[in-house]
Amino acid sequence: MFGKTKRRVWLATGLVIVHQLSIVTAPAQTLADTPMDNPLLMAWKTPFQVPPFETIKEEHFLPAIKAAMALQIQEIQAIISADAPPSFANTIVALEQSGEDLGRVNRVFSNLSSAETNERMQAIARELAPLQSAHHDSILMNERLFERIQVVRETQNLQSLSPEQRTLLDKTWKRFVRGGALLNAEKKQRLQALNAELASANVNFGDNLLKEMNAFRLLVDDRGDLAGLPEQEIALAAEAASKAGFRGKYVFTLHAPSLWPFMQYADNRELRRKMFEGYTSRGDRKDATDNTQLAALTAALRFERARLLGYPTWADYVLEESMAKTPERVYELLNRLWEPAKKVADSEAAALQAAIKADGQDFELQPWDWFYYAEKVRRTRYALDESELRPYFQLEKVRDGAFAVANQLYGLSFKEINDIPIYHPEVRAFDVLDSDGSHLAVLYLDYHPRAGKRSGAWASHFRSASVRDGQNIRPVVANVCNFSRPVGDVPALLTLDEVETLFHEFGHALHGMLSRVHYSSLNSTPRDFVELPSQIMENWAMEPAVLKSYARHWQTGDPIPDRLVEKIQRAEKFNQGFKTVEYLAASLLDLDWHTLAQAGKTETATLERISLARMSMPKTIVPRYRSTYFQHIFSGGYSAGYYSYIWAEVLDADAFQAFKENGLFDPATARSFRRNILEKGQSEDPALLYERFRGRSPQVEPLLFRRGLQSP
Repeated sequence: MFGKTKRRVWLATGLVIVHQLSIVTAPAQTLADTPMDNPLLMAWKTPFQVPPFETIKEEHFLPAIKAAMALQIQEIQAIISADAPPSFANTIVALEQSGEDLGRVNRVFSNLSSAETNERMQAIARELAPLQSAHHDSILMNERLFERIQVVRETQNLQSLSPEQRTLLDKTWKRFVRGGALLNAEKKQRLQALNAELASANVNFGDNLLKEMNAFRLLVDDRGDLAGLPEQEIALAAEAASKAGFRGKYVFTLHAPSLWPFMQYADNRELRRKMFEGYTSRGDRKDATDNTQLAALTAALRFERARLLGYPTWADYVLEESMAKTPERVYELLNRLWEPAKKVADSEAAALQAAIKADGQDFELQPWDWFYYAEKVRRTRYALDESELRPYFQLEKVRDGAFAVANQLYGLSFKEINDIPIYHPEVRAFDVLDSDGSHLAVLYLDYHPRAGKRSGAWASHFRSASVRDGQNIRPVVANVCNFSRPVGDVPALLTLDEVETLFHEFGHALHGMLSRVHYSSLNSTPRDFVELPSQIMENWAMEPAVLKSYARHWQTGDPIPDRLVEKIQRAEKFNQGFKTVEYLAASLLDLDWHTLAQAGKTETATLERISLARMSMPKTIVPRYRSTYFQHIFSGGYSAGYYSYIWAEVLDADAFQAFKENGLFDPATARSFRRNILEKGQSEDPALLYERFRGRSPQVEPLLFRRGLQSP
């Protein structure tokens, strides 16, 4: 899954042709416990063969996954027992195509575990974690299978393979080596134990965080304590209170649509402090959902795993497969940005302190004051009030604006499907058509927070693009977010941040929907490249010509006036010091956790204190994520990789310059970006793909100018 880093996958021309998924068969002892009417194990006779959500029940997952794992082991056994000598087709491709049924069931479970979970689903995830880890290890540490891969690698005529096939061969071999294939029996056994423990720790960390998010609520009795808040926010809080059984009162939660408007507008400083501390103490309350020990344990296990595989640190292990390649290169980029960002943030803090004084107050600026006084300064300096903007950002209009950008760039069109299975009533589904009218993908959109949905925003897939037996398998992609809900007769109206997030996640979706790779595993790209397609889309969101096309007042239908567009543009660099510092601090904290070069657990509080002291972290700013709720790195697959957003922002700022130079919707530039970036996945080296698009390596200056950290 790919997530948004603010405060906060992938069928044929003409008639749709889809791959017929086989019914799983497994050893008798497995099938004996597996109902034959399990919908997860049947061919999905649904539109576009999407998952049959209406027939899938929680009790279907465990038996289906166990049966699918057993089937993949049979498929692996068939590969290593083949009489024919190892070849690219009978070993590398056969391995790539094994586990297809397991993959499709896992993707359904994984997506629902993030977007529509409950205690039973969480219990299943905890039970599955070590089983899945052991299954994965049993393949990567299979000596006979690895021997065949070695033979293909050593004897295959590489010139007879396409660039994509060469990439698949190389990455298959590396995946096995990095998975322990070269270790002796004793070390393999230890690696298996580490993997199982890490898998369980990751699940538990995420479960704890979700429970923390859902457990916190600020209950306000007196409407007078809500002075400063826009009426829409008060109405949402009243509605939340009513649903929770507190009619006549007001409830605020840690979900983004509730938390950040409160921090921006609530005059009551004490309540702001309670909300902020509720947010920043998640997972650090010394109770049943405390994550301090899990964070430290995870880092220690990762260090041991890295050393076992021959790497000095976990960061060295992870970054080997990234564009950055080494921790040193990541530190170099982050440190280059840190001092200018901190200098700008210090200037911003001084302006906020002056605003406090102008307010007739004499207290010292604290982290829970920043958002409130930043909003005040923005209003004063740019006459820009976000509550004045929100009526122009109706959710459906913003979504259609993103669709329109994709249409102008790539010729895509979006047709809503009303007769397709969905996993929640709020989910919307779209048939995505290419410029020639052929089916390209199915897109699910799930935009509002729920108790069963984890925080943040992300893109994922229920099926990724590939070519199988000559058939072009097209993807099924999902965007999942936590945007402001409608209230009463007022539709869902987004903040500027939410608008950018919608475009961001839609960029991830485009990356998946436009993929043209032959091998499904090559859809994934390095973390520090995968954010390029998402982040570049944010640029179009605030371009005046695009903005005026979709930002229309929800009541009058009038386009956003020029005066507001101009205000948005003038304020685009406002508070960038703060935003850059809080992000860089989290990125550096992530690296500090994963460049530990000693065995044993490091106390979470100690590491954080040392890390923040080393970077001279301003006291008025808290890292975007503290360790105990840093889901990206302890539960979300971004360990030693949170820097990826800023690395990719270097790419996206530089790449967008090409559109600025040639035209926002220049056909040749869009065609090159699609063919060299969006369609390629990881079928070739990402650095080479970028240079092919841009004609040169990326430059960092456009990013520095954009964030106001350096003058043009």
